Formats: sequence, structure tokens, C-alpha cells
Amino acid sequence: MGFKWMMMLVLCVLIGGSMGAKPNKPIDVPFGRNYEPSWAFDHIKYLNGGSEIQLSLDNRTVKRILSIWALCYAHKMVAGDSAGTVTAFYLSSQNSEHDEIDFEFLGNKTGEPYILQTNVYTGGKGDKEQRIYLWFDPTKDYHTYSILWNLYQIVFFVDEYPIRVFKNNKNLGIKFPFDQPMKIYSSLWEADDWATRGGLEKIDWSNAPFVASYKGFHIDGCESSVNAKFCANQGKSWWDQKEFQDLDTTQWRLLRRVRDKYTIYNYCTDKKRFSTMPKECKRNRDVPRNS
Repeated sequence: MGFKWMMMLVLCVLIGGSMGAKPNKPIDVPFGRNYEPSWAFDHIKYLNGGSEIQLSLDNRTVKRILSIWALCYAHKMVAGDSAGTVTAFYLSSQNSEHDEIDFEFLGNKTGEPYILQTNVYTGGKGDKEQRIYLWFDPTKDYHTYSILWNLYQIVFFVDEYPIRVFKNNKNLGIKFPFDQPMKIYSSLWEADDWATRGGLEKIDWSNAPFVASYKGFHIDGCESSVNAKFCANQGKSWWDQKEFQDLDTTQWRLLRRVRDKYTIYNYCTDKKRFSTMPKECKRNRDVPRNS
């Protein structure tokens, strides 16, 4: 399988009726219908006819354990002492100047809150990290993590909450990841050199295997050839329509709540790394009101 997607929505949970025309309803299909593992096949467990899978990490598969092509899913994180592990869900193109859109869930010590890191790479350069505490225990039940990606914006969602917006600011000279098709991956891997408290907390392999669970594998987007820059139906799909070109008032309010209550790191306000605030930050509303 070699799907490459140019424009897509990963939005399993809609926000009321304010979004206007609704996308196709997510379909709960077996994992194997649209996706496939890349390696470490003996560390994948299929449940309920393949509608749910579990990935496991142990010291026999120290680095990236698995990549799957999935776009919209419900997910339960590694429970217990998961320090040093990262469960990632991301889109990535396939060259040296690659684009990438990342969800990364950073493991923790038992009883400490999970940290969710997001990042956007354009032209091979990232450095746009934001981190939040989740307002629930992601190991107890499934939650939906999704991405809206179109010509106008990238929106990261946790359930019904938009947690981050990255606008298309090409008019400001800022690169936007839209000219390259991306593949979709999820992985569970060891990153104890940085993932938990900056690498201070290492993986305790006596707790292995570490297990992450997934279900609700859904894709809605357009398939593209390697050299295509736009979909053949550009402008005609539901994700191109006006109501998906910006957040509405309610969504901006929900995003502000995440910003005010749960954000613990934002590259836009890191003056040690950036003496001048990156140009995209104010348009994305990533800076405090008094900035």
C-alpha cells in the first residue's frame, strides 16, 4: 500500500452544529482494510476482528516499534510507569526537506500527568513545539486525536477541543506544509534521552511490555500522485468549504481555554530560543493577550 494524501481531515468528533456542512461519518473498519504495519509484526495484537489493535514495546525492539498508516483514531496511552516512551501520531513527506505534522505523547512516572507535544515541520525544519497537560487520564479510556489539514489551516483536536491552529501564512513568507504529499504513521518507541523531564527519567524495562491501544481507524481525504501539488477536486471537497477555513467563535473560545489552563510550553513565548517572536505566532493566536 502506498497512499499519499495531499489534503485531509482527521476529525472524528464534530463540534456541535456550528461547523456547517458535515464531513462523512467516520466508519469503524478493521485495521487491515486501509493500513499495514511496517515491521515488528510479532509486537502487534489484533482484537475484535481487527477493529482494535495493541502495540507493545520491549527491550527487543528498542527504537521505533511500529508505523501504521492511520488518520483518525481513538487511542489509549501506555499505562503505569511509561517514562521514556513516546506514542506518536504524525503525517510526514518522504524527502530531506520534509513536511511533518506531529502528535507526540510523552510518557510519565506513575501518577504524573501525560504531556502532549505537537509540532509542525516545513521544508525540513521544525522548532515549533507546543506542550500541554491533558485534562484527563489518557490511559483509562479511548479518546479521539485528530487533525484537520487543508489549504487554509492545520488544526489539532483532542476530542471536541481544538488545541492548536497553524494558519497558512505564505503571504508573510512563512512556509506551509501543502506542496508535498504525506504518509500517515503511528508509532510507539523509546526516547528516554529527551521524552520525560528532558531525559532525566529513563525507561524501566522491568515494566515492559509497554502497550498502547488503538481503534476507530478512519481516513477522509484525497489521494495524490507523488508529483501532484493539489487534488484533482481542489475546492470542491467538504474540507475546502468556508466553514472549515477558520475556527468559529466557540472553537476559538475552547482553544483559549486550553491555552490558559493546560499549556506548559509554547515556542512562541520562548525568548531564550527566539529573540524575536516567530512571525506566525500572532496570526495563530498563540501568544498571550497582552503580548
